[in-house]
Amino acid sequence: MNSQNGFTFSKHIPEELSNFDRVFDIFRDLLTHTSGDLEEAFEWLDMLDKEYDIFNDEYTLQDFEEDLKKRGYIKEEDPEEGNSGAGEGKNILTPKLEAALREYALEQIFGKLKKSGVGNHRTTKTGIGDEREGENRSFQYGDDLSAVNMTESLKNAQINNGISDVRLTEDDLIVEETKHKAQMSTVLMIDISHSMILYGEDRITPAKKVAMALVELIKRKYPKDSIDIIVFGNEAWPIKIKDLPYLKVGPYHTNTVAGLELAMDILRRKRNTNKQIFMITDGKPSCIQLPTGEFYTNSYGLDEMIVNQCLNRAAQARKLKIPITTFMIAQDPYLRQFVEAFTAQNKGKAFLTGLSGLGQMIFEDYEKNRIKRI
Repeated sequence: MNSQNGFTFSKHIPEELSNFDRVFDIFRDLLTHTSGDLEEAFEWLDMLDKEYDIFNDEYTLQDFEEDLKKRGYIKEEDPEEGNSGAGEGKNILTPKLEAALREYALEQIFGKLKKSGVGNHRTTKTGIGDEREGENRSFQYGDDLSAVNMTESLKNAQINNGISDVRLTEDDLIVEETKHKAQMSTVLMIDISHSMILYGEDRITPAKKVAMALVELIKRKYPKDSIDIIVFGNEAWPIKIKDLPYLKVGPYHTNTVAGLELAMDILRRKRNTNKQIFMITDGKPSCIQLPTGEFYTNSYGLDEMIVNQCLNRAAQARKLKIPITTFMIAQDPYLRQFVEAFTAQNKGKAFLTGLSGLGQMIFEDYEKNRIKRI
């Protein structure tokens, strides 16, 4: 801006991406959809190229594949190391590309959300906090003397009494504000039953993206927090963060009870005060494991025995002070009734949501839970 001539406007010139960066964004999205299968992702990329002219004579699909190798995103499979889940083909994903997929999911889901400071977390504790804020206030009766800012207090004494007669009184004391920053332990449960890809809708890919984005968000913004990922079908088991890109559904029923039991076992071992469970599912519980080890399944309607087992686990989590937030990707009235009963038993929360806003809802709920609980 010029004070005499006013504002000067110029034509916006968008930042020019390199050929690699332009294709890499598309490729990361394809890899997420193909569960880390490189061969299938390259096939999709080739099909898209035939329709949208992604490549040209100057930059071909082969050039892109070579760039991926040079930059350390893919490598040839070592028979001695084994394959980490990348499907058929001689090339596999490296940890660098797995991290890039999490970063891409974070940008897609949370990138446009307003950024806030690290560790915004209110507490009901009394006493001094564990980290300083940089804001000062006058000393009050009961304040810990270790919180007194001596530099500012002496400056006050000089101003109030003069340099020749420095006397430090209670009225001169300045205290630096502090905050308690408690930690949060989260278990994210992901339904991988067969219905997550039925009815012409891919529900597992958005759930997988949300998981990758949430992991990356916590690692960056709340490094003291912990997050564990578990999946549940007929049974439940934990998966490692590096396994998220390769996550697929199976020919499974939905054993919600097994998932909740594993989540509570994990959280019992955490020493943090704040604990919570996020559950992403699209259907009703349809499976439990009997004491004999056999699986009892019923895919028709709501089975009373299975439902009662779920409600018992919800009540058990409430006694352990572990709230459960359910993100139900379904709108059936009878499922809504089940979720309401489940939430009432746990005194948690439930969201009947579509897939488009799932990531933002989980992010906002995570932030709120960090603020209000200790």
